[in-house]
Order: sequence, then structure tokens, then C-alpha cells
Amino acid sequence: MKVAVVQMNAQGDKGANLDAARRLVDEAAQDKPDLVVLPEYWACLGDGPAEFHASAERFPDGEAYATMAELARTHGVTLHGGSIVETDGERYYNTSLVFDPQGREIARYRKIHLFDVDVPGGMRHRESETISPGREIVTYSCGGYTIGCSICYDLRFPELFRALRDRGADLIVLPAAFTLMTGKDHWEVLLRARAIETQTHVLASGQVGTHAGGRKACYGHSMIIDPWGHVVAQVGDHPGHAVARIDAEYQARVRQNVPVATHHVL
Repeated sequence: MKVAVVQMNAQGDKGANLDAARRLVDEAAQDKPDLVVLPEYWACLGDGPAEFHASAERFPDGEAYATMAELARTHGVTLHGGSIVETDGERYYNTSLVFDPQGREIARYRKIHLFDVDVPGGMRHRESETISPGREIVTYSCGGYTIGCSICYDLRFPELFRALRDRGADLIVLPAAFTLMTGKDHWEVLLRARAIETQTHVLASGQVGTHAGGRKACYGHSMIIDPWGHVVAQVGDHPGHAVARIDAEYQARVRQNVPVATHHVL
């Protein structure tokens, strides 16, 4: 199976972001992948609750929902739609949607871990002021593989990745808008650690560059990591995509040679 991660520089203009996503997925599709992954908040990377909430969609209605279904169907790919803001009742969620090659929704994951931080004399970020947490661990099937869902801050919680591995995940997908400050030190090392611990391929699709009028910045460096922890493909410091092939035989050898899944005590 061939996979592609798409890297974007989304802003607060939803229409412009949808156009950019179409163009980038069209470009990625030229490499004939089976699975394409968009980043977190690809339809709107706003500045505060009001802007995020204004971009929200009640599924299956909405422009972003329709765009993802159309792209999957047009290119005959499974599209892992990064994440967008979902509204359900009085709540808002940071939600990944997955569409099969016929454009049908096959999975929906609401981000479990929310990014709330107060750095003394520095950054304050409260995702919980905008978003409610999800509760369900989600996997889906693509090309004979089991794929696990996570989003951005989930990366710091290995118990979620262990749970996905225990549910049979061969690949784990992580769309993100990882901050520049933390990304430069933690992004790659945590992604590689999660791949090594779970012996899965990890597909991390990120936002890159500044947004919110230049007041915030994302690290980018979208990458595909194999079960031994090697980075096998990566996007540079710009919008674009990276492609790699998933090697099931190699993964089987890794799991056979170091059978950590059978050695857990705790």
C-alpha cells in the first residue's frame, strides 16, 4: 500500500483553505497513493473560539465534509481528512473523518486529549475553551491494514497508541498543528518513539508556517515513520506532500524479532 501525507498552511479563510486542500490532494494523487492524510484544522486554522466555531459543520452537512467525500471519490483513494471542527448539539469537537474511495464516510474520531497550557511569562492556550473532548478509540480498515486514529496533542499520551496497537493497528495516523516552539524539540522524537513502541507505521500530517496574523506558528515537518522508527519520507518547510510504501513483511519481521506486544506486564 502507498500512503501520502499532505502539509498545509491553513488560515482563517475557509474557502481559501478548501481550495488549497483540493490542489494539494490533486498533486498527491498523481503519485497514486491508496491513502491520503490531511492535517489538523485543515479547513480553518483560526484565532480564538469564535473563528473556530464559525467554521464548524454538522455532519454530513457542510462544505468541508462534501469536499473530502468528493476528493476521495474523484481520486479513488481513502482520504483521512485530518480534522475539522464538528458541531453536535451544544458542543464542538476536533474531529477526524475518513472517506473510502467511493466517497463514503467509514470512520469518525473526536480528539481525546485537549491542549491546555499556561507557560509563566509566555504562551497561554486553552483548547478546552473551544473544543470538547472525545471518548472513543477509533480504528478503520484500508487496503487490508488496520489504521488507528489520533490527533496532535494525543501524541504525548503513549497509552492511546498502546490501545490502538492492542486493537490491531498496523498504521497510526496523526494529523497535527504542532506549535513551532514544541515541535522543534519534541515532534520527531515523540513520533519515532510512538512508532518504535507500537511497531507500527506512523503517518504524521502537519500544518506549517504562521497563521492568526503571524502571531502563531506551526512546525510542519510532516513525515512517515516505519515500525523500526526510521523516518522514510518527510515534507520540507512548505506546503506539499510526501509519499511512502507500507512494507507489511518488514513490519512482521520487526514484531517477530522484538516481540514487545507479548511481553507487557503492566
